[in-house]
Amino acid sequence: MPHFSPVGSVLVDPRTARVHEEGWQSWSPSGAYALGTAPYRPADDNWATVCYRPGRTVPAGTFQGEGLLALDPGDGSPVRLWAAADPIHEVPSVRLTVRDGNIAEIGADGPVKEWSGPDLQSALAHWADALGLPAPRRAPTVWCSWYEYFTAVTEDDIHENLRAMDTLDLPIDVVQIDDGYQRALGDWLALSGRFRSRGGIADAIRARGRRAGIWTAPFLVDPRSETAAEHPDWLVRDTDGAPLHAGRNWGHDLYALDTTHPGAAAYLTEVYATLRAEGYDYFKTDFLYAGALDGVRHTATDALTAYRAGVALIREAIGADAYLLGCGAPILPSIGLFDAMRVSPDTAPHRRPEADDHSQPGQDPAEFTGTARQWQHGRLWVNDPDCLMARPTVETRERWAAHVEATGGLMASSDRLLSLDQWGVDTTRRLLTGAAR
Repeated sequence: MPHFSPVGSVLVDPRTARVHEEGWQSWSPSGAYALGTAPYRPADDNWATVCYRPGRTVPAGTFQGEGLLALDPGDGSPVRLWAAADPIHEVPSVRLTVRDGNIAEIGADGPVKEWSGPDLQSALAHWADALGLPAPRRAPTVWCSWYEYFTAVTEDDIHENLRAMDTLDLPIDVVQIDDGYQRALGDWLALSGRFRSRGGIADAIRARGRRAGIWTAPFLVDPRSETAAEHPDWLVRDTDGAPLHAGRNWGHDLYALDTTHPGAAAYLTEVYATLRAEGYDYFKTDFLYAGALDGVRHTATDALTAYRAGVALIREAIGADAYLLGCGAPILPSIGLFDAMRVSPDTAPHRRPEADDHSQPGQDPAEFTGTARQWQHGRLWVNDPDCLMARPTVETRERWAAHVEATGGLMASSDRLLSLDQWGVDTTRRLLTGAAR
């Protein structure tokens, strides 16, 4: 169990004090809580692995930030923030408990530095500004297949929406094919039966004056994939020598790719170099948490170093000019690696998440965490609030569109464009046009 050392003690007004917890990765709930409220926690063990920081169970009555925790004492005094001293290489957990009703005790299980500011968002922004990162590149506007077609997307669906973009005069720079084109997680260059030619569809997109984008989950491997069957030595292992369990999704267990293995590293390079050669220059990399899981790797290195090295392999293969979006990624260890970053859990056509777990898809959790991470936008990367959905069947579509617009971040439409009514077309065009300016 981690040992937490005291790093601060602050008098607070228990009626008005607020605590900001920074979650581990894109989908981990992040936001500000009143002292008397219970922060969002995983509803089951699988989600604890896939959407939170594995192995960091938080005791009841305790607030915990992963590398960042901020406290507004509520009495007019400055906000206090405790942040990782070296956020790229070591991300301590920072805890806050309340003693005697009005004394906040802060502890950390690794080195932290203290910062201050007039309010929570300003204190967090001040910390980010001090990193001295260059301003991120402007994001292109995007159409993404996911929230209409999910894993059932076909090549014909892409062609239909390509034509509709022209008919509806939508300013879409990138047409991004999401999950479903590949045969299996890990077999990225083998097509599912619903696609005829990955290079051919990229050519068709580019022929219409748009850029081709594609989704991958580079550090996940399906146990049923050819990659897992033919190269079991490419998998991260647990301490017993078995493939490390990286959670469960799509109805099956998941393994993690060991990018410190020379064969796995060469394969990863081949995948992304091939996709780039086929004409793709926008890459959505998803479920990146798997690359940062603790486990036994071919090369003895810590998980965060292995994670950053794996992302660096991808960047080298796609080139500096390609646009790289991270998702499901450990937040602080990703600093300096991506052009844009998903800063919330998935949205959904519905508002409430399953089991009220705010790491799960839903408009409520996406708004909660996306708003709380607005301080990252333009400082660490371009924030991705997740896709606009404007079709009539989407719950509270007006409210969701207003949230996406207010972030000023990456703007991506994810509807079957011919299913949009007039409000949907007008809203989609207006938000894309605003983002393109």
